[in-house]
Amino acid sequence: MAAPWWQDAESIDRASDLPYYEQIKRAIIAAAAAKRIEPGELLPGEHDLCRIFGVSRTAVRQALGALEYEGFITRIKGKGTFLSDIKTRERLANRLMGLYEDVSERGGTVTSQVLQREYLPADVRVAEKLGVEPDEDVLVLERLRFVDGMPWSLSKTWLPRHIAELVEDVDFETGSLYLALEQRGVRAIRGRRILEAIVTDAREGELLGVAEGMPAMRLNSITRASDGSTIECFVAVHRGDKSSFVFDMDDPVEGGVGMRLKTDSGE
Repeated sequence: MAAPWWQDAESIDRASDLPYYEQIKRAIIAAAAAKRIEPGELLPGEHDLCRIFGVSRTAVRQALGALEYEGFITRIKGKGTFLSDIKTRERLANRLMGLYEDVSERGGTVTSQVLQREYLPADVRVAEKLGVEPDEDVLVLERLRFVDGMPWSLSKTWLPRHIAELVEDVDFETGSLYLALEQRGVRAIRGRRILEAIVTDAREGELLGVAEGMPAMRLNSITRASDGSTIECFVAVHRGDKSSFVFDMDDPVEGGVGMRLKTDSGE
């Protein structure tokens, strides 16, 4: 049986400029990252944490308060404190990158199950987004995306034929669309992404491993190259219990970051 995680936790450095509570917080996060603590596992109580780290109850309470605020732990009255099933903090909504690049940047692994990969006539809405004629053949690429082996998102991507032909030899079960295009001289420069809260339908729930009607987030995107031509458009449904989206806010004149309300009449 493995030794308790706290036996390997770094002791408090009393000469450090970091406050005691911050050191405790970092020790618990490090243990979780190393999988010494599993999601849903009960943490020691405040009294035991005081003994483990050799600090006052005030420092322990500050550390737990910070961890709870950041979503790392869940406190249940009468039961104790548990490690949360920590969500991946995605920056897809305000950075021009794909899930593959976003997760890989943080040391995770993305794989895909390709559910559909075929040329089909573009409907009016897809044609408008891609800048092609209605009924013109476009590549439809639907993938169930996994992060570290767990179902994460369901995405459907449409690409104009001249772009799709560049990546016909790409294995999308392990490869990145954006990386493949960049290697072939097509670089995503600008785009527009819209994030909205939804609930899963029956098919989405089955594929993502959640029940129908569960909270999810839908990301709609149009991506363009430096000449203004559209590279792709996609719709991706992300599990609400696994993903949170981070927005880096800038001055609206400089960064162009905005918010739009959706009414019952549509977008």
